[in-house]
Amino acid sequence: MGTSVARERLARLSLCFFCTAIAGAAAPAKLSAQGGERPELSIELIDPKVLRICADPHNMPLSTDHGEGFENKLAELFADRLGKRVAYTWYPQAPGFVRNTLAAHKCDVMMGIPQGDDLVQVTNPYYRTAYALVLKQGRDLEGVDSLGDPRLKGKRIGVVAGTPPGNNMAANGLMAKAKPYPLVVDTRVDSSSAAMVHDLETGDIDTGILWGPMAGYYARQASPPLTVVPLVKETAGPKLAYRMSMGVRFTDQEWKRLLNRTIQENQPAINKLLLSFGVPLLDDNDRPITEGSTAK
Repeated sequence: MGTSVARERLARLSLCFFCTAIAGAAAPAKLSAQGGERPELSIELIDPKVLRICADPHNMPLSTDHGEGFENKLAELFADRLGKRVAYTWYPQAPGFVRNTLAAHKCDVMMGIPQGDDLVQVTNPYYRTAYALVLKQGRDLEGVDSLGDPRLKGKRIGVVAGTPPGNNMAANGLMAKAKPYPLVVDTRVDSSSAAMVHDLETGDIDTGILWGPMAGYYARQASPPLTVVPLVKETAGPKLAYRMSMGVRFTDQEWKRLLNRTIQENQPAINKLLLSFGVPLLDDNDRPITEGSTAK
């Protein structure tokens, strides 16, 4: 994959670093049907009794090797519904993630893949969210819900370098005083999201822009909690809301269909889980999904 394509992939989401094409994957191991699984599915999966997840071991609030993230909890939910146990292949969300995990047949599903990504085959989406402004309560920016708001002019705004909101900021003339944070970090020791929220608390920046799940989680960690405003009213620059799916190998058609059914049958439980981590969920009309709406 060329450099320009790799950069575009990196820019899509601050938590997804799929910059190496799937290549050189071995042919699926052919296993006999087990435990009532359909024969086609048993061929696709190395072990039909295990839900094998590809994940980053140090990437809160998504996943950790201690099982603390919402993708860990989602894996547990799916394993319970599918009658499987969970196992992980750990690899940092960095160049080579797909090639060294899913494509190498070391695991069978990746969480948190944006719809439209062409490095893996995606399932139906299981949530939709957006990049968001993170604001202090009671300040002069309270009520701002778009990067086109004139109150943002001259403000020091934190943004993760190389992510889509940078384009929107540039289109609105907000880059002169922007503070960039690195896109790719060693998640074992660093977090751009945590650093940005810390700078907002101390006054080093006036507001920050983070990917929705990061914004919601880290805003809750602040004292007092910060306000999270999904950026769904942008008129200058790209749209900042994304549908998120799971990723499987292109050959795994039966496995994808099984995951699609499981998503459909458990959407209220999925929503409830994500909301418990502060993820700002949106419906297809950009309206917030709340605890009350998940029961409908």
